[in-house]
Amino acid sequence: MSAEKAEEYGFGGLVAAIGAFVLVDATTIASRGTDTSVGPRAFPYAVGALLVVTGIAAIIATASGRLGEAEDAEDVDTGVRTDWATVAKLVVVLVAHLALIDIAGWPVAATVLFFGAAWALGAVWWRALIVAVVLALVVQVVFASGLGLSLPAGVFEGVPLLDG
Repeated sequence: MSAEKAEEYGFGGLVAAIGAFVLVDATTIASRGTDTSVGPRAFPYAVGALLVVTGIAAIIATASGRLGEAEDAEDVDTGVRTDWATVAKLVVVLVAHLALIDIAGWPVAATVLFFGAAWALGAVWWRALIVAVVLALVVQVVFASGLGLSLPAGVFEGVPLLDG
């Protein structure tokens, strides 16, 4: 077996295994409500099933000889160095997001994440802040009110629409 085929089989197997993990892990999600309503398990089940199907399809395609084409890397500029300062900013923003979720709640943590990532990548700070606040609040409202899922409200605990 060629190295390319082994890599393709490995990729398909990994995708299918991740899908199986997602399906099994989704069974542990607590669900409230009736059995006839769409609950918090629906999305993980759909993603897990799609991952399993995609992984199996990749394995079948590899077995039938349809391998992916190697890239020529024509759009890669080898003279450009990695911007480690930007990478460091993104890591700090992600760690801050993870730390803030339990302390300040999802809306604040998500605002820090969205704003910080946009700022680190060169966005105009005040536009990024406005978009980050709106996006974080919309996600909170959709999850808390629309889907009935509970994201930590933090400082917004007790606020209608924001506290699931």
